[in-house]
Amino acid sequence: MSVSVCLFTADLRLHDNPVLHAALRDADQVVPLFVLDEGIAAAGFDAPNRRAFLADCLADLDDGLRERGGRLVLRSGAVVAEVAAVVSRTGARTVHVAAGTSAYARRREERLRTELGALGAELRVHDAVFTAVPPGAEVPQDRDHFAVFTPYYRRWQNTAMRPVVAAPRAISVPEGAGGRKLPSRASVTGVSPGLAAGGEQEARRRTTSWLRGSLATYADQQSDLAADATSHLSSHLHFGTVSATELIQRAARSPGEGCDAFVRQLAWRDFNHQLLAARPEAAHADYRTRHDRWRHDEKEAEAWREGRTGYPVIDAAMRQLRHEGWLPGRARMLVASFFTKTLYLDWRDGARHFLDLLVDGDVANNQLNWQWVAGTGTDTRPNRVLNPVLQAKRHDPDGDYVRRWVPELAGLDAPAIHEPWKLQGLERAGFDYPDPLVELADGLARFKQARELD
Repeated sequence: MSVSVCLFTADLRLHDNPVLHAALRDADQVVPLFVLDEGIAAAGFDAPNRRAFLADCLADLDDGLRERGGRLVLRSGAVVAEVAAVVSRTGARTVHVAAGTSAYARRREERLRTELGALGAELRVHDAVFTAVPPGAEVPQDRDHFAVFTPYYRRWQNTAMRPVVAAPRAISVPEGAGGRKLPSRASVTGVSPGLAAGGEQEARRRTTSWLRGSLATYADQQSDLAADATSHLSSHLHFGTVSATELIQRAARSPGEGCDAFVRQLAWRDFNHQLLAARPEAAHADYRTRHDRWRHDEKEAEAWREGRTGYPVIDAAMRQLRHEGWLPGRARMLVASFFTKTLYLDWRDGARHFLDLLVDGDVANNQLNWQWVAGTGTDTRPNRVLNPVLQAKRHDPDGDYVRRWVPELAGLDAPAIHEPWKLQGLERAGFDYPDPLVELADGLARFKQARELD
């Protein structure tokens, strides 16, 4: 019987998985393979929150495969060597994998193609698995990628997307495919206590609930910090337990402003991936340099990481990040602006902390969103500064978000809760909360001087 390999990477799902769909069409039997990549740990990206979420995803994927007569084959080590070992062991003639975006993923594809060729096997790479529109599918007339979102989005909206493919009914795995025991969340230490559950079934449950409930009001509430009205699907998109293509098609069944706003966010995700694919160095270097001479102040950086800056909305967000391993988009923008433009600390240091904690942390969206806020990326207003007090009053007007995450201020009413340093006497003595790390006017003046804006 003919054998193919479906190499799962960040597409840990059975529904709408073109890689698995093609592997099943290609052969009588399929090896559903996932490799715990030693290169991820070596590069410092093996964060506890993502490792725990991954364990959930792998267990759920294995359950789904077993319901269809198969199982997940898990191996650990160098991806190329482990895939080659499975090919040699099973006699597979083809290996199917999703096209990657990062430089690391591209190098892996090149090495796989070479190694499999030496074994007489073929690597088949599939687009539009991680994103709805593949990086490079749409480019301007005179460049290899879009550097501004709005023209990209116009083109993106008119791009024909692939159809959603159904989950398989049955899977036959060849004997002797081997594999090791799956990891468990319980074995991972250092996990955020409020980390959400992973896996395709959870992704599909959350998707259905959110599309039926909050999609209609998303345009009005996506920046309302207390409402917590975003989809919480970014972690599932990162691990591929739900596809962007399916989300777009399902959201389109409920047209309106909410649908438009949600789909626009998915387009931003695709935009960042096409940026990284064209400029892989943007993972660590300025996309557009402003010749910044970033400060390095570990005391201030630690206060920011711990949520002790003296600015309640910033501290609320940083404490939520530590507790949940996740943040809504508006909160991410606020803390990143404070870090890079009020404190004037290097965006790479802030992005590194996010990657240490975020369960949805990936290079494309994390690094390029940080660059956007820092003004070194694609923002057409690179010197904008988000005032945390004004932003708090606008997006948490009653102070409920701050009360949720900064309990020492829970007794204060709005608007005082957003400026507790203005309280006097007994009111000020009634809680243990630090004074502002820096005066906003001083931070702004320092930033303008550094960027030569005076």
